[in-house]
Amino acid sequence: MKSGFSWPGFFFTWIWAFVSGLWIIGAVLLAVNLVLAVIAYGVFGGDALIGAILSLAFQFLVGVKGNSWKSKSLESRDYYYLCTVPANSPAAAQAKLQQVGAEIPPEWRTRLPFTALSLAPARVRQLCAMAWLTLKAAFRYRLVQILIVLLLGAVVGLPGIIKHDGTAQGFTQILLTYTLGTITTLLGFATLWLACGTLARDVEECQMQMVAVKPIARWEIWVGKWTGIMLLNLLLLAVSGVAVYVLMQWRAGQLSPETQQQLRNEVLVARGSLRQAVDPAAIEAQVERRLQERLKDSQVATMDRDFVRKQIREDVKARLQIVPPGQGRPWVIRTGIISEKLRDQPLQLRIKFFPAQKNASGTYVGVWEIGPPNGRRYHLEQPSLAAETFHEFPLPPNLLDENGDLYIGFANLNSTALLFPLDEGIEVLYPESGFGLNFLRGLAVIGCWLSLLAAIGLASASFLSFPVAAFVSLGVLIVGLSSGTVRQVVEEGGIAAINHETGKVDNPTFIDLVALPIFKGLLKVINLVHGFSPIDSLSTGRSVSWGELARAVGQIVLLMGGGFAAVGIASFTRRELATAQGQQ
Repeated sequence: MKSGFSWPGFFFTWIWAFVSGLWIIGAVLLAVNLVLAVIAYGVFGGDALIGAILSLAFQFLVGVKGNSWKSKSLESRDYYYLCTVPANSPAAAQAKLQQVGAEIPPEWRTRLPFTALSLAPARVRQLCAMAWLTLKAAFRYRLVQILIVLLLGAVVGLPGIIKHDGTAQGFTQILLTYTLGTITTLLGFATLWLACGTLARDVEECQMQMVAVKPIARWEIWVGKWTGIMLLNLLLLAVSGVAVYVLMQWRAGQLSPETQQQLRNEVLVARGSLRQAVDPAAIEAQVERRLQERLKDSQVATMDRDFVRKQIREDVKARLQIVPPGQGRPWVIRTGIISEKLRDQPLQLRIKFFPAQKNASGTYVGVWEIGPPNGRRYHLEQPSLAAETFHEFPLPPNLLDENGDLYIGFANLNSTALLFPLDEGIEVLYPESGFGLNFLRGLAVIGCWLSLLAAIGLASASFLSFPVAAFVSLGVLIVGLSSGTVRQVVEEGGIAAINHETGKVDNPTFIDLVALPIFKGLLKVINLVHGFSPIDSLSTGRSVSWGELARAVGQIVLLMGGGFAAVGIASFTRRELATAQGQQ
């Protein structure tokens, strides 16, 4: 009989109980499961996050008590307790018991108490022991206590001092942005500090030398350190996230029913996005055709071809985005397979535009009509809108045509052209899922970033002293945040000033020739983890999809974090710990 945590009981609860012959316990677990479902839907209105928390707590309880229940059931059927054998499998336990015969060691005679390590499978228990030691050591640092105070201050104190536009939507959006941004920043820097310190200081203070002589592999020590740091991060992130979520729901409950409904339609929701389809292949074909025509000009032929191609591409895209003065422009948003789901749903139109020439007021007039050309048209009465900012307008349901397409028409009544960007100019937002599950996915993406920071800190500490490792880790973080500068250097072809007439760096230096390939490779690496912004999505009611979360896990955790982990483990495995003290 296995001791410790029951993973089958955790995943299958009452089904596992019935299969194991625990009929009464299975019936009780089934009843409890039904009661929790009623509570989640009846009391909390089917909130996905509340339901997930209740379900996980119930499953964890069954996992902790499952093997104990099974043991007591066997003892009630004429079985008796003999001993507890340390082994990785039942077959290995029986083999060990046969080897000792009747002389069972005294240390096997005592039932093992349930501890945190009981949650881990026997094959990775050494790794989990290192993670548990790292977690306990982290709580001994004053940083953890200070960090908890700062996180609580960010959640409780920021709502009282932030300024907003006076609306419930504005307050909620700013509250989410500031609190989650502060939480991510605090946890990020604390992760780097702890990752560098927990390994480098153990080596410098000769504690790691005592651990390394035990029957545990170096990679298990490294991964155990990373796991312990992430357990602390997930614990603090979960506590902070629950506090923010409860605060949001409490503040929303204080509003009028009409404002609550508007808030849940625009902010406290997960909204998917639809845009007009753009064919990149057609754009590139047109760019190449116009490039060949322009290259016939001898002056253009002397210019950098990539620079000319970029200018032509921007011109082609501009023609798809510009609405000339006094003219109109239609957009067709195709909903595809989700058209039936959206027919009876309220939608939101999200727009952003840029004027060719700014006027004194900064606002611009236009006429909007939404709906099928030969059917019911909805007129959006907005006399003037500010440029270079997002605007959202609710749309009534049932504006799609028979093919599931949404037609949007705009007439520019200004004396200047207006540009609607392809990526964010015209969007249609629709309700995709609840806010609770979306909030949980957003926190998971933040957890992916923290896992990468932990891997960076540990990789630096694997072969450097604590101060140098902290400096190197911060340097890597700063380079990762400087994607705009790196992209500009790559686009301009060097660090020196670019000649805008020829599109080239006239006199490239040796530094330009060396730095450009490095910056190109660096930009490709940065782009792997750039663009995951759950805080912006949550604060604007946008959906953090399962696909985005899967890409974050694959690109941030597995690819980038795995790369740093490989470097760190290889360095730590080859490091001479006996001479580390004298080399500092």
